[in-house]
Amino acid sequence: MEFKTIKVSEKGQIVIPTDIRKELKIKKGEQLLLIRKGNKIMIEKAEEISKKAKKDFQDLLILSESTLAKFWSSKEDEIWSKYLKKR
Repeated sequence: MEFKTIKVSEKGQIVIPTDIRKELKIKKGEQLLLIRKGNKIMIEKAEEISKKAKKDFQDLLILSESTLAKFWSSKEDEIWSKYLKKR
């Protein structure tokens, strides 16, 4: 864990120290996400959050499909297949 002291400008802007920007490969114009919880602020690359969300939803989708497959493969559902073919 690393600690740095930074100042907030008159416009509310902050500067991420150069060594941290280089280490985290934060480039000019890159979007960052600011997350506030109570008195705490966390800044993370928006791209990283997007990747994590896609992975989380992919895992959820796989779980949902495997769970629902048990219900979809029941004999009672065959009646719906026949009904839909008639339409």
